[in-house]
Amino acid sequence: MNGLAARIHDALPQTQCTRCGYPDCAGYAQALADGQAGINQCPPGGAEGVARLARLTGREPLPLDPQFGTEGPRAMAVIEEAWCIGCTLCLDACPTDAIVGIHKRMHTVIEAHCTGCELCVPVCPVDCISLEVETPGRSGWQAWSQAQAEAALRRYKLHAEHRRANDKRKSGQEAPAVAEPQAADTRKRSIVEAALARARAASQQQQRPPAAKP
Repeated sequence: MNGLAARIHDALPQTQCTRCGYPDCAGYAQALADGQAGINQCPPGGAEGVARLARLTGREPLPLDPQFGTEGPRAMAVIEEAWCIGCTLCLDACPTDAIVGIHKRMHTVIEAHCTGCELCVPVCPVDCISLEVETPGRSGWQAWSQAQAEAALRRYKLHAEHRRANDKRKSGQEAPAVAEPQAADTRKRSIVEAALARARAASQQQQRPPAAKP
């Protein structure tokens, strides 16, 4: 990033939510510096965030563009652990590694690391992730802090490093299987379907009335 892009990046909340239309906060900052994006595309930053960007870019303040979302309280991801099938899709989607768990085992959210980006919700195949209001009555930078933004950025960078390392490792280990992507997709679907079946069976078992005592 050039000097202006770096200053813009420092002024963003670093939720990495992609709601601005760019893959991360750095991408939005660079687009702003290049004059290719508006200053009103970051809902997590809210009106105060727009004002910050207006001062940095010399542009006139604007209301948030509703096509990118609206300002509101910060949300927290919550996993209904009884329904979690351990598919790990949310682990890949979370930009700050705020979700922990292993394959076929229950996952949970580390609240201190969650930015409320909402990216984990649409990838969950069993809809066991919901959002709860974390900061009632406070939104934008009133619901966030510079220290939290800096911590989120550090975790995002670590997440990106881990992803690159995993991709490199997988490319070496799975090179012979590249010619058969459909087989891999079929295997993944079968794993998810089997896990779903186990989750349904467990739920039915929980809902079954206890046997009458003799």
